[in-house]
Amino acid sequence: MGGSLILGFFDGVHVAHRAVIGSALAYSGSNATLITFKDSPTIYLNNRYGNCGIKEYVLSRKESIRRIKNLGVKNIVELDFSEIANMTAENYLDYIVSQYSPDAIFTGFNHTFGHNKSGNSDFLSKNQTKYGYKYFCISPQKVENEIVSSTIIKQYLKDGNIEKANSMLGENFILEGIVKKGAQVGRTIGFPTANISYSKDIVKIPFGVYKAVYDGKDAIVNWGMRPTVHNIKEPVVEIHILNFDNDLYGKNIRVEIVKRIREEKRFSNLDELKIQIEKDIQKCIEL
Repeated sequence: MGGSLILGFFDGVHVAHRAVIGSALAYSGSNATLITFKDSPTIYLNNRYGNCGIKEYVLSRKESIRRIKNLGVKNIVELDFSEIANMTAENYLDYIVSQYSPDAIFTGFNHTFGHNKSGNSDFLSKNQTKYGYKYFCISPQKVENEIVSSTIIKQYLKDGNIEKANSMLGENFILEGIVKKGAQVGRTIGFPTANISYSKDIVKIPFGVYKAVYDGKDAIVNWGMRPTVHNIKEPVVEIHILNFDNDLYGKNIRVEIVKRIREEKRFSNLDELKIQIEKDIQKCIEL
C-alpha cells in the first residue's frame, strides 16, 4: 500500500493533531492513512480496571472524523480498541506494518500504544530499519507558550474559557443535536429558540449564556435549567438565531460556541428576562 500512516486518537482535532496530520499530508499527499479508534482507549481501560470511566470527549467522534476529513485525509481506519488492547507494542507495530506497508509513520511526541503503553516514539524510532519505514515524531505545539493537549482544552471548556479552548482547537467548539419541541416561552416574548440536548459524552461547559454561530449567522445560546420560566429536571441548550425564522424542528444542527457572555440567572418575571436577552443580543453583535 505504501504512503504514510498517522497514528492517534485525535479527540478534538486540535492544533497539535493538525500538525501531525499536516506533516503526513505534506510528505505523502493523498496517500496517507489515519489509524484511530471508534472509542477512546481510556474509556476501555477505565472500565476494564473497574474505574467506570465516563465518556467525556472534546468533540463527538462524528465531528472529529469530519474535521479530519476536512484537513484532507481520505483514508481513515477506526479500530475497535478492545481487539488490540492486549497486543504488545511489537505485535501492534507488526500488525499495522503488515496491513499497510507504510513508507513513513507520523505521531505526536506523546503517542503510546501496545499493552501497558510499552510502545512510544523511541520504540517507533528504533524499529525504522527493521520494518522499513521512516518515523516522524511531531514536537509539542504551543498556544501562548502553553503546550496544547485535549486534557487542557477540556479544562478550559469546563472553566468557561471558550476563547482559549477554541484557539487550541483551531476551530470553534460545537454543540450538536436534534432540535426538539420546547415550552415555546421564548417565542411568546419575541425570541424563538431551537432546543437541543447536550450530549452526555461531551465535556460540559458551565451553565450560562454564550455568543454562538449557526450556519454563519450570529446566535446566542442559553445552556442550563431555565430558572425564570420553567422548572425542568434536565438542563437544555436553547439557541436563538438572529434574523432567522426557518423551521428547524427534527433537524440535526451544529452550533459553534464562541464566547461566554454571562452566567445563568433567575429573573423575577418575563419582562426582566426579555430586557436581559436584548442586552445579550447587543453584546453578541458587538463582540
